[in-house]
Amino acid sequence: MRFLISTAIILFTISSPGAICQEAQAKIPAGISLSFKTGNTAELAKYMNSTVELLLLDKEDFYKKAVAETILKDFFSQYQAKDFIIRHQGARNDAQYAIGNLSTEKGNFRVYFLLKKVGNNLLIHQIRIEADNTQ
Repeated sequence: MRFLISTAIILFTISSPGAICQEAQAKIPAGISLSFKTGNTAELAKYMNSTVELLLLDKEDFYKKAVAETILKDFFSQYQAKDFIIRHQGARNDAQYAIGNLSTEKGNFRVYFLLKKVGNNLLIHQIRIEADNTQ
């Protein structure tokens, strides 16, 4: 009996760090959520790759970071952010994604963004913002 308990404790101890690492890997940086919540595109740009695929209402293309920041700044000047909540997030290999709801003064939007590892940093490679007609 003592052997079974010892074995169970050892197995739990060995497997726990892996579970903790996977959970930490799936965490989206809080600064990204806060940037969407406040409409702070300068802060959001800190998390962007040098080129970002932006799918925003009527715009869809690959943009340099500075251009993507300007387009998002125009969006947030037209649709002032009130709140942002991540509804789902996940990870696969060296990529992570999140899906959230953005509330603005003029309506609600569904936001999807994809992050990939570049060197030691997770950087946004794609941002999709579309009208949320479900609410």
